[in-house]
Amino acid sequence: MTGESRPAAGSTSPGVFLGRTALLGLSGRVARPTSRPAEPPAEVEAEPQGSRGRPGGAGGGGERPGGAPEEGAGRRRAEPARTPLERRHARGVDRPRAVLPDAAVRSSARGAGTGSAGPRSSGNAAAGGARGTRDERQSSPDGARVRCVLAEMRIQKLGVIDDATLELHPGLTVVTGETGAGKTMVVTGLHLLSGGRAEASRVRVGADRALLEGRFLVPAGTGAALVASDAGAEPDEDGSLIALRSVGADGRSRAHLGGRSVPVGVLAQLAEQTLAVHGQNDQLRLLRPAEQRAVLDRFGGEEITELRDRYREVRSEWMRVTEELTERRDRARELAREAELLRHGLTEINAVAPRRAEDVELQQEAKRLADVDQLREAAAAAQAAVSGAPDGDPEQPGALGLLGEARRRLGGVDDPRLRDFEPRVSEALALLVDVGAELGGYLEDLEADPDRLQSVLARQAELKALTRKYAADVDGVLDWAEEAERRLAEVDTSDDALAALRARREELGGLLAGHAVELSAARARAAGRLAEAVTAELGGLAMPHARLVVSVAVRECDEGDPAALNVDGRWSHAGPDGVDDVELRLVAHDGAPELPVHKGASGGELSRVMLALEVVLAHADPVPTLVFDEVDAGVGGRAAVEIGRRLARLAVTHQVVVVTHLAQVAAYADRHVVVDKGSGSGITRSSIRQLEPGERVVELARMLAGMESTETGRAHAEELLEVAERDRATFRLVHTTG
Repeated sequence: MTGESRPAAGSTSPGVFLGRTALLGLSGRVARPTSRPAEPPAEVEAEPQGSRGRPGGAGGGGERPGGAPEEGAGRRRAEPARTPLERRHARGVDRPRAVLPDAAVRSSARGAGTGSAGPRSSGNAAAGGARGTRDERQSSPDGARVRCVLAEMRIQKLGVIDDATLELHPGLTVVTGETGAGKTMVVTGLHLLSGGRAEASRVRVGADRALLEGRFLVPAGTGAALVASDAGAEPDEDGSLIALRSVGADGRSRAHLGGRSVPVGVLAQLAEQTLAVHGQNDQLRLLRPAEQRAVLDRFGGEEITELRDRYREVRSEWMRVTEELTERRDRARELAREAELLRHGLTEINAVAPRRAEDVELQQEAKRLADVDQLREAAAAAQAAVSGAPDGDPEQPGALGLLGEARRRLGGVDDPRLRDFEPRVSEALALLVDVGAELGGYLEDLEADPDRLQSVLARQAELKALTRKYAADVDGVLDWAEEAERRLAEVDTSDDALAALRARREELGGLLAGHAVELSAARARAAGRLAEAVTAELGGLAMPHARLVVSVAVRECDEGDPAALNVDGRWSHAGPDGVDDVELRLVAHDGAPELPVHKGASGGELSRVMLALEVVLAHADPVPTLVFDEVDAGVGGRAAVEIGRRLARLAVTHQVVVVTHLAQVAAYADRHVVVDKGSGSGITRSSIRQLEPGERVVELARMLAGMESTETGRAHAEELLEVAERDRATFRLVHTTG
């Protein structure tokens, strides 16, 4: 966790650097020697208050930065832990594959700066020293399964935050701070990193742009990995995926993923697979009926998924037949004219009966018949040159006569070397004999045939009449005929064709109605279970008399609806997800009417309804990271403790990030970070730092009573932490044992 960056004197201001290993800039801490031995993996789960040990073992001495053992197990490390990217940068191994536009390489002086970040606990310092290792990259807090997590996020020039790095725990990360310190900017940053709408007003005053960077730990084969692969993004050497979003002061926005420039929509696709943000203004998805139906279907699990898939398969064919029947019936006159033209064309083509490539063959034959005199003259001259004059004139012996004389002379000498040429001359002589005979045969066959020429020309005229109308050549004409026959079957508006389509539609409609009834029944069963489970959760979230009702009703329609389906004697709209309208309704208290959840709940209540839903749906939620902003608004006392307990329970299977103002919620954090507000030169600046155990007590006391120095407040805070640790240990044990 880093706060504001303070570059060393003389260093250049930090730019944005995104390569295969570089994501987040250094925070100005003193660089450690690179020869320091690697720290052992930290325990993801927090230990009981006051018993946190070194990585070397509980009660044992850890190691100093130089490698020497520390003198006391309880002594704080001299230097705060760095993030994995900061350690690689300090060692000089973060060589980028690509530098983003408008980005400058960070000055090496930044790694040796003198600024300091907030202190960490000894236990969390060990975790920080080993962050990005196997325990956080590949497992959930209980080590049960592999899932995606957002490991780090850097925020620059966003609102009151100048430059800060947020390291997220794979379990529950809590963000607290004074009012106006900039806690909301953390959620705003996550919104932007998720492809949310960019607003120039969010850019810090005096800055030319705001920058958000995130490092996602994405296991291979997950939906997030597929999104990155499709976008051409490349993971870092450790398998992490780096995302960047910039928002200019002019409102222009740019996005990068894995070193590649991508549309902002790609970040939104990545967010769909990795995180969901629920804030006071993020409940709009519950207003959409399709989303409410999706919530119920997620809860219903495989049973509903299988029934819905079968329904969709039949519906696709039913809609195709229905649309075809409607088209033929409504466009009967137009289709009849089209069918008549197609029949006429097919009749004309069938009358000529062309063959493929026939036009090419006729063209060659016509040329030969038309040029018969020239061909005869050329063939006769060639034959005379080969075989000699037809009348045997010795003055024109031809090539055969000359070769014969050559062979005779070679055969009459005694020189062996010269006689070696005779066999080769004999071979040439035999070849020319064959050529002469073939030329003679060609001349005998080459006769003028005016009748055949006229027949060929007439056939060419027939084919040309077809190519003028239907295609450029005979092959194209035949292709048109095949397509016409197919289309003619589609536009058949005869009574028999329409009757066959109606019968097919009725058959499919009956099958589809059966699937729709089964799907509706499964949803109704799931709706009762979902309502009961969420109502039980609301009882512990300061809504003891509230009750959730999940309504599943058939969406009725007129018979004229294009997707009208007769289900149990009633016309229902057969949508792609069934015939059901699903609505989440809230009974706020006894005697209150059932109202749609967005009308029956205030903003804070709606957030708690969302929290209750997320807790219930945790087993089926494909999104591994959940972000809640002020989910505890308007809550205090015992209800606040229950909210903390539910968030901690949810964090056993999900990565959870919560912005809160309640100490009862913050006490359940696996990692507690605070947003501090400062000012300088008349400008408000906020930084983010991670709290160590002693500081957590002070912060919780401040949140409880506004006075962090009173013994009563500190005692209450310590008690909260002890209770929270016991609860968290219980949740982990229950999850592990099943």
